[in-house]
Amino acid sequence: MSYVFIGGIPASGKSYLAKKVAEKTGAFHLDVDTLRKEMSKDPQLKYWVNFFFNQDEEEYLKNTPCEKHWENLVKQSEAFWPTILNKINEVIKSHKSAIFEGVNILPHLAKRDFNFPGVYLLGKSFEEIFERNKQDPRWGQTEQLQKLEAELFFNCERPKYKEEAEKYGYKIFDKSDEAEEEVLKLLGL
Repeated sequence: MSYVFIGGIPASGKSYLAKKVAEKTGAFHLDVDTLRKEMSKDPQLKYWVNFFFNQDEEEYLKNTPCEKHWENLVKQSEAFWPTILNKINEVIKSHKSAIFEGVNILPHLAKRDFNFPGVYLLGKSFEEIFERNKQDPRWGQTEQLQKLEAELFFNCERPKYKEEAEKYGYKIFDKSDEAEEEVLKLLGL
C-alpha cells in the first residue's frame, strides 16, 4: 500500500499532477477541496468554509497583511483538518494506493498526522498563477480581482508554504512536471 499527498498554493498544478499520476498508476485521487460542500453542512465548519467568500473581496485582497492572511488560512485548515483526516482514513481503509491533494494540507498538519510522504507545489511564476487563476477563478470574478488574488497566492502564500515545507523536510517544486517523478517515486513506482 502506498499513499502520497500534494499540497501547495492554489493554481500551482496540484490537481493536474494528482489526476495525471492517478491515471498512470490507478491510485485513488482525493481532492480535499471537494470536501467543502460536505463541511458546509456542519454549523461549526460553515464559518470557515465561507470565510473568504464572506469578506469584501477587494477590501480583503488590497488591505489584509500577509501575516494576517496566512493566519486565516492556518485557522481554516486547522478547522477543516479533523474532517480531512477522517476522509483520508476512510480512503486508506478502502484503497491500496491514493493521492491526496489540496491547499489545506499544510506542512505542520501533514507532519503531525500523516505517516506517508508528500510534496508541495509552489508555482513557477506569478504570471503562470495569474493565467491559471483567470481560467479557473477561485474567488475573484473580475480580472483585476483575479490578479490581486494571484498576487496573494504567489507573493504571500508561496513563501509561507516554502518556509514551512522546508522546516518539516518536505520537497518543494515550482512545476508539476518536475514533481511528477518524485510523486511516482514516493508511491513506490
